[in-house]
Amino acid sequence: MKLIGDGSTAYTGAQPNQPTVSRMTAGSKPPQFVVFSWDGAGEDGQRLFSHFRKVARENDAAMTYFLSGVYVLPREKRMQYAPPGHARGASDIGYLDEEEVAATLEQVRGAWLEGSEIGTHFNGHFCGRTGVASWSKEDWKSEIAQAKQFVQQWKTNTGRKKADPLPFDYDKELVGGRAPCLEGQENLMKAAKEMGFRYDTSGVSSQVWPKKKEGIWDLSLQEVPFPGRAFEVVSMDYNFMANQSGTAYAPAAQHEAFERQMREGLLAGFERAYTTNRAPLVIGNHFESWNGGAYMRAVEDTIKTVCKKKDVHCVSFRQLADWLDAQDPAALARLQTLDVGEQPAKGWEKFLSAPAKRGSAQRADGPAGSAQKDHAGTADAKQGQAG
Repeated sequence: MKLIGDGSTAYTGAQPNQPTVSRMTAGSKPPQFVVFSWDGAGEDGQRLFSHFRKVARENDAAMTYFLSGVYVLPREKRMQYAPPGHARGASDIGYLDEEEVAATLEQVRGAWLEGSEIGTHFNGHFCGRTGVASWSKEDWKSEIAQAKQFVQQWKTNTGRKKADPLPFDYDKELVGGRAPCLEGQENLMKAAKEMGFRYDTSGVSSQVWPKKKEGIWDLSLQEVPFPGRAFEVVSMDYNFMANQSGTAYAPAAQHEAFERQMREGLLAGFERAYTTNRAPLVIGNHFESWNGGAYMRAVEDTIKTVCKKKDVHCVSFRQLADWLDAQDPAALARLQTLDVGEQPAKGWEKFLSAPAKRGSAQRADGPAGSAQKDHAGTADAKQGQAG
């Protein structure tokens, strides 16, 4: 172990429990990747962080936990945060108390040792007209630097000098994030590349193979089927809720139906990719108990259903980026020609052995590109303390 800075973090060697990354052989069928990710990633009295770590272990899954930097900055030290365009110490999500900060750090440490990724949800979660959508590249660089600093100096800020360090170098560990409210991605990606990120997941896409933007992978959330509705929905718990009950809590009698609708929507999105183009499925969540925990149960059931299926790998964003970077660019280019619900017309062996040619696929389901959403359909949550 080599302590870094004030001892809040340490270099302890390569991260354990990582998959072997290899290049696809010519003509082989791609694996089906599924990424489960969590915005905010704090541990409060609901103990959802620790619960889903257990779910991940039981289902051979790695996940990405997007840690909000202010969740390791105690409330009494909030004036250390200088958010772009806002008063010093301001935050649209709450600061945690001393016990919650300690509990969050414990979960972060354990998640990394288990093989999951610690990304960033940045800090103050500012949305709307004066929020992150208005930030410049330099604003984003300041926000990223502060998010890293709060993690790298948590011992100084909490006074817990004898506590164990986080077992990673955050300068090397932090390679991606998701912006609050899925806003501001254009300037964020410009900043992210300069700050050493390898991917961003702050936008909305379709279920197709990802490409790079600004030199990093765009691993955005996706539109998936919305059972019983004529449009598709963003693959995140908040977006299902926004299209079911808005931002208000629904009567308890509706919770079971909401849970079933989200579970069936995520599974329909999974089956559409699994049986056709094999595009990675990206799912986003919050550690929240909205509508009686309906969305937490739906996500947990989805993890248990898909992660042990043949050829399925439930991975972190970093692991997905590792695999994408290891592939033959020509093979990836061919995969990127497949639309939503398309599969190779003559089978995978011929498709991935031949030069890339558009129109070489057959459609099994219509694309999501024409999906209609309400105004909340592409919004991330304006989170509560643990979200």
